[in-house]
Amino acid sequence: MPFYLEQGWLRPARIVPSPNFGPRPAGVKPDLLVIHNISLPPGEFGGEGIERLFTNTLDWGMHPFFEEIRGLQVSSHLLIRRSGEVLQFVNLLERAWHAGQSCYQGRDNCNDFSIGIELEGTDDTPYSEAQYLALAAVTRCLLQSLPGLSPDRIAGHSDIAPGRKTDPGHVFDWPKYRAMLNSP
Repeated sequence: MPFYLEQGWLRPARIVPSPNFGPRPAGVKPDLLVIHNISLPPGEFGGEGIERLFTNTLDWGMHPFFEEIRGLQVSSHLLIRRSGEVLQFVNLLERAWHAGQSCYQGRDNCNDFSIGIELEGTDDTPYSEAQYLALAAVTRCLLQSLPGLSPDRIAGHSDIAPGRKTDPGHVFDWPKYRAMLNSP
């Protein structure tokens, strides 16, 4: 599916506005792409948990794990479901709350200068072909539309928060993904 950007919104992604964002620092434009994974409840796919977490509407009593994250206010710019569906929570020109305490090439606070893409998944569950196809298509669009981004400025959450984060996990096929960036 071809994607394009329209004033920071990825089209035709499904828009699900999150209140968990803020402005980027003055003069800062995105120049890093961060790949994450998420599933809510952990290891379960297809439910509303991720959308509800990112929109502050999660019912903390619906699952025992939710008590462990009660009150958490986070977001990501994009989510790619196992089906390949792409959702956008935060305008790409704004600062989503996806990276937490982080550092990339000597720069702290990666949220300030990055775009976060969540893949519905876990560190140990292989990602779907539909996810790789969507991720590659989205990435190609972002690389073409945002001059600060380049193929060598793509990192995993584990790369910017080592010891604290492990996603997208050892099952994420970096060579496959990078090869897909070079094909239409």
